[in-house]
Amino acid sequence: LPERRRDTSFRGLGQGKTRALAAKPAHHHHPHGSNPAYGLQVGIIGGSGLDDPDILEHRKEHKVTTPFGEPSDVLVSGQIGHVDCVLLARHGRNHGIMPTNVNYRANIWALREMGCTHVLATTACGSLHEDFAPGHVVFPDQFIDRTTKRESTFHDGKPGSPKGVCHLSMASPFHPELRKLLIQVARELHLVHHEKGTVVTIEGPRFSSAAESILFRSWGCHVINMTTVPEVVLAKEAGLLYAAIALPTDYDSWRTDVAHVDVKQVLETMKENSERALHILRVAIPRIAAEDWTAAIQAAKETAKESVME
Repeated sequence: LPERRRDTSFRGLGQGKTRALAAKPAHHHHPHGSNPAYGLQVGIIGGSGLDDPDILEHRKEHKVTTPFGEPSDVLVSGQIGHVDCVLLARHGRNHGIMPTNVNYRANIWALREMGCTHVLATTACGSLHEDFAPGHVVFPDQFIDRTTKRESTFHDGKPGSPKGVCHLSMASPFHPELRKLLIQVARELHLVHHEKGTVVTIEGPRFSSAAESILFRSWGCHVINMTTVPEVVLAKEAGLLYAAIALPTDYDSWRTDVAHVDVKQVLETMKENSERALHILRVAIPRIAAEDWTAAIQAAKETAKESVME
């Protein structure tokens, strides 16, 4: 990580401002006449195959720096259905950053500094369950962390980081109301989807051995990926409402009757999956803006604050 700034001491997550070029969120439009007192803004973390800024209208690029170094790429602000959004390519727009090297802390911090209240994260994944077929859409409600090399808190005790130690409850990692809204949209779009699922996040960049794949199945995991952890943890620590759209591309390595996962197969399915996820985002985002999230946002911020021991 680049040297952190030492000229600021953060009491909580709110005090450290990043320097963004023209990073003021645009005017907030709220359809259906609703005009909440807060500025709602949706962060979209585009995973493999879903990081094209063309999904936004009125695009504007922002180079954001954070106390934790640089995010994966510039942040692109714009609108989907008149709703302010910020898009970030998790692996960089050239897809050059492997899962281990993604600066998850800088990514989440930057989205928060840009004014995001919600985060919708897309992620390609492997399926560990017969019923979760490639091409389906999964809305995970739980995770198991099998990563080994990642920073998973902003409160790391280093100069320039927020003070204290954060003991965050992870009983319900993904925001239930946001998940419910996404599920409703998938239902209306007649997409084959799964309302729950446990995702196991592995370190990567290699895929699992057959034995690992079988082990994760025995743990009750439904899908496997390389990016949900620590992203979901950091989003909660930052007081953001986070939900994931997981898109199976393959059956990992546990099935003996189908070819084991390889990159070619993943890329073919990914293109079709991207279209499904975009469809969900285009319908869901205006609907998010039409609801009043004041209490949910306040509760998320309070949970984050109360989890810090100083």
